[in-house]
Amino acid sequence: MTDKEKTENEEASAKEAEVEAEEPQKKEVERKEAPPKEAKPQNVVYVGNKPPMTYVMAVITAFNFADTNNVILKARGRAISTTVDVAEIIRNRFFKDAEVRSISIGTEQITPREGGNPRNVSTMEINLKKQ
Repeated sequence: MTDKEKTENEEASAKEAEVEAEEPQKKEVERKEAPPKEAKPQNVVYVGNKPPMTYVMAVITAFNFADTNNVILKARGRAISTTVDVAEIIRNRFFKDAEVRSISIGTEQITPREGGNPRNVSTMEINLKKQ
């Protein structure tokens, strides 16, 4: 290496040292891990306002891939009629040997997000068993 190249290398490393000195020191931030979410059971299907065939496919998937022969359909409010439709579609079209083991109904008190008085909402669970 020539003297010129040596001085250029020294100047370049001096500039790098200056840039590193100018950069603020990165502080290590302690990250708090979120608590693990409770995994919902694979054999429970929550019915909402989607089309019934969406939930039928969810029940078929639960029967085929879960290690259980029981699937529970859960719904609240207006989705109760969809839940009954899903159970009947499963029993009449897809799993002719499926039977309804139990049907349970109830009421839940729900408080609105905006505040106000709590209201009562009907709930229903249908327990299907595949033979």
